[in-house]
Amino acid sequence: MYFAALLARTEDGWEASDTELDDVETLADLADLAREAASEDEPVLLCIEQDGTWFGVVRVDGEDDPRVFVSDAAAALRSSYGEILLSDELLDREPDDPTALDQLVDLDGTEDGEPTDEDDGPDADADDASAVPAGPLGDAELLTDLGMEEKDLLNLTSGDALSSIADALGCTDVLEAVR
Repeated sequence: MYFAALLARTEDGWEASDTELDDVETLADLADLAREAASEDEPVLLCIEQDGTWFGVVRVDGEDDPRVFVSDAAAALRSSYGEILLSDELLDREPDDPTALDQLVDLDGTEDGEPTDEDDGPDADADDASAVPAGPLGDAELLTDLGMEEKDLLNLTSGDALSSIADALGCTDVLEAVR
């Protein structure tokens, strides 16, 4: 189960709205969705969490490129929404490599990443481990100017992460209203 919310800073504080990501296919689509909710060039955060397994934050400031932080890249890559957040640049892989994703995750629809017989070779675990780190990935400083230090973001546990982020930003009530 996913929860996704947009947090848009306005001159009156933060506004939150839950959001559907069914029509979103790329990070650029997420950035466009965030820009639609923006008040002038104020920051917009798209917060996503999946059942306490991982969380991600995308920050969009005006027309700047989106900044992304994911709490557990390996877990996020096993989900369709997490896959959107993990761009080629973030994963340090060649763009448009049609086999790159197949090498990283099992996309048989289960999102469990169950190993197959062909994944059981002696180098299979080494290839997967070097391709995607288990743990945080991305810009851990994307919230520092909003009140959350890098070390605090890195130490969040997935189960209460979005509430902790909202608390640091001073918008717990607005986030909880859409939860």
